[in-house]
Amino acid sequence: MSSRQEIADFIVSQIQPLGYVTAKKMFGEYGLFCEGKMVALISDDQLYIRPTVSGKEFIGDVEEAPPYPGAKNYFLIPEDQWDDAEWLSELIRITEPETPLPKPKKKKTNS
Repeated sequence: MSSRQEIADFIVSQIQPLGYVTAKKMFGEYGLFCEGKMVALISDDQLYIRPTVSGKEFIGDVEEAPPYPGAKNYFLIPEDQWDDAEWLSELIRITEPETPLPKPKKKKTNS
């Protein structure tokens, strides 16, 4: 099942006060990027936040689940918490510094 564009748009609008969050469609799902780092995934219309120490401390008791088969566990954020823009923005804000930058792509060489 693919995620709906309106779910991605809503979540981005909730955390827009951060000013630098974007959603990118990836294989029918969405990656949420902050400062060029993928901090969350929207998969099957559910929100998964990249697990970090600070995020775990902020959330407290959190359900963890893989966003797709074979993936590592992420923090699964219940839909009723999506409406709390301040809480969600803070979670993304503290997650971003602990999230690694993507690995640079290797340049193709002409042999």
